Amino acid sequence: MENDPEVLIERAARDFPGIVDQRARSRALNAFQTAGIQDRLPVFSSRAKERLSFPLSWLSGKYQDFSAWKTTARARVIECLLAAPPAAPFDPRILGEEDRGSYTARKVAFNLTADSRVLGFLLVPKGKSPFPAVLLLHDHGARFDIGKEKVIRTWGDENRLKSSTEWVERYYGGRYLGDELAKRGYACLATDALNWSGRGGAGFDGQQALASNLLHLGMSFAGLITHEDLRAAEFLAARPEVDPKRIAAMGLSMGCFRTWQVAALSDRIAAGAAICWMATVKGLMVPGNNQTAGQSAFTMTHPGLFNHLDYPDVASLACPKPMLFYNGEKDPLFPVPAVEEAYAKMRRVWESQKAGSRLETRLWPVGHAFTLEMQEAAFAWLDRQLKR
Repeated sequence: MENDPEVLIERAARDFPGIVDQRARSRALNAFQTAGIQDRLPVFSSRAKERLSFPLSWLSGKYQDFSAWKTTARARVIECLLAAPPAAPFDPRILGEEDRGSYTARKVAFNLTADSRVLGFLLVPKGKSPFPAVLLLHDHGARFDIGKEKVIRTWGDENRLKSSTEWVERYYGGRYLGDELAKRGYACLATDALNWSGRGGAGFDGQQALASNLLHLGMSFAGLITHEDLRAAEFLAARPEVDPKRIAAMGLSMGCFRTWQVAALSDRIAAGAAICWMATVKGLMVPGNNQTAGQSAFTMTHPGLFNHLDYPDVASLACPKPMLFYNGEKDPLFPVPAVEEAYAKMRRVWESQKAGSRLETRLWPVGHAFTLEMQEAAFAWLDRQLKR
């Protein structure tokens, strides 16, 4: 073609040898096409973000009946989780116990799904049951040799005990959340997400392949984690030691993401304490943010979700349940303006249902961590919600 850019450049290179070098050739071609990628994002990412309108949000103004909206929006979220693994009878077996004074620690094997039998840690206070309970959801942290061990102290496994001790010193003020909650009268359950601890194998570098392979099997990495968390909530509610009407979820980082998800999607969860994972998707999809790097992001990416709902919209499906959201002002993963925008969106939803007092949002002068001071505040809040 006479006006084809490649033809014109080749002609210039022939007629003026030495003048049209490779860099000039590249610059000339870019005049005829849009550039592709910059900072790991498509160059049209800003325009794509502008097109995200979240039409299924309660705040869109399109819905009048809150209960009907929740039914519709929850169904769409579950659709975006992709295929769920088949259910199976839990068939629990206690494999070991340790007396920890005011409570007992148990290793319990059960069918989380028909695909996966898992080993969970269950802490049961001593005294008269049924007890209020907490589903503890472990973080990501790019640390895969430990999962449930990040929130409940293990035993009989020195390597994982050493790893988890280092981990809780760094991110949890040196305290295992589950063990502290059990001392305060809560039954606690923790299991491993796929690729962590006893269910590991892919590590950090294999996350992308794992996510791709699950998609080829009709599932998604983030969706599978969510489906399993929903089943874990069912298992905890079925325990005879647990009051099924007083179950909360709690977690840091990816565990936070999992916390507000399971609170939004499961009627078994009565309250949630979500630490250091809340912002708007537009606020996270910026150059340099961890969410743009792939790999770990696949544990929290639901295909097609953002054509319908933003993160705070999904979390708002938990309304009017009591929910606590803490973030760190110095957390590099979650820009404060994006956090504040998400908090404001959720505040509007809870207040629209005259439940504003049930939503607690707070920025702490910390980084990406669940400090002892934050824990004490969250535990006191939890006591108030579950009315022990």
